[in-house]
Amino acid sequence: MPTTQNKDYYGLLGVKNTATPDEIRKAFRKLARKYHPDVNPGDKKAEEKFKEISEANDVLSDEKKRKVYDQVGFYSDQIDPATAEAYARQQAAGGRPPVDFDGFDFSGFQGGFGGPGQPAGAPAGAGSASWGSFKDIFSGIFTGAQQPQRPRGPQPGTDLEYQATVDFWTGIRGGQARIQVNRQETCPTCHGQAHTGGPTQCPECNGTGQVTQMGGRMKFNIPCPRCNGSGRTSNDCATCQGEGVVNRTETVEFRMKPGTRDGQRIRLQGKGNAGLNGGAPGDLFVIVRTGTHPVFTRVGDDINLTVPITIAEATLGSKVDVPTIDGRAQLKIPPGTQSGQKLRMRERGVENAQRPDQRGDQIVTVEVVVPTLQDERSKEIMREFAKLNGQDPRVALFDKM
Repeated sequence: MPTTQNKDYYGLLGVKNTATPDEIRKAFRKLARKYHPDVNPGDKKAEEKFKEISEANDVLSDEKKRKVYDQVGFYSDQIDPATAEAYARQQAAGGRPPVDFDGFDFSGFQGGFGGPGQPAGAPAGAGSASWGSFKDIFSGIFTGAQQPQRPRGPQPGTDLEYQATVDFWTGIRGGQARIQVNRQETCPTCHGQAHTGGPTQCPECNGTGQVTQMGGRMKFNIPCPRCNGSGRTSNDCATCQGEGVVNRTETVEFRMKPGTRDGQRIRLQGKGNAGLNGGAPGDLFVIVRTGTHPVFTRVGDDINLTVPITIAEATLGSKVDVPTIDGRAQLKIPPGTQSGQKLRMRERGVENAQRPDQRGDQIVTVEVVVPTLQDERSKEIMREFAKLNGQDPRVALFDKM
């Protein structure tokens, strides 16, 4: 196959570049009937034409191959879709292609046809050692494998997220808390500029911002790795090593509202990593983890606890003292209260962090304690009680069978 520039596959099939897959298929079939070797035995030109339209159909009838061809201008199995996409974005942004393809033989990279010296059906470019790394070269040009250029404008700092464990009562009542944070601060020497002294002409590219590299017979320009394409270099700050920021560990204080729940996220504005080139700092997000209590269990804004009572208090009813987060309070035990029954003490729970005028409830689970009788008098009274109250509490079980 002769040395050529990008092939016009659409022109070979006689269709527009907006043609549908059905139109491409019909155009190929029409031309195939005309140029097929069986119809033109011994006709080398017809055979060559049939190969060209077959090659065009092979690319344009495959959605992924066609996309690469439309983006780059030719197709090769060595070009992955991400590389082609990057090249297309560069062209759409008005960037000049950094590769001079003029006079380059693409035949060794066309899908489905071997280049010079290759057996028929060999993978694209498989027979040429010089171009074995074409994929790496092409990808490096259009996907930014070269050293990336640092943005020159202000860059905001990144956010940080830490967990802070506080005790049970701090979560209930609120207050001050502390946490140690490792964060990036603006370099005190260069004030975030990443360099000291004025910029000078880059000696690597002589101020052009680009250097030329060769890959076999292909030459291409890439941004200068020393100056990142700016054409100017500066001395990196010795304190921050040219980063513009330095790492610092500091203790950050923050205030918790009363009623702060376990897992609640508190935002501390401007306490994240410092920005670059005058950019605003990020934020610090603190995830609160509250401790437990031996008596109280918090569920949202409610407080749960278990209170033991005697048989007499459960049977006859009573008023008993129970602990709350505000101190002692009286709880009314209705007559006939059963063990495991839950009683609600309204607005004896936790203040809502978002609505301070609202409070949760305290949910008391009653646990009837059965005494161990030590004296004969108590046992006699209990036997008398059993005679007076002879109902069998298990009757209902058998009724359900």
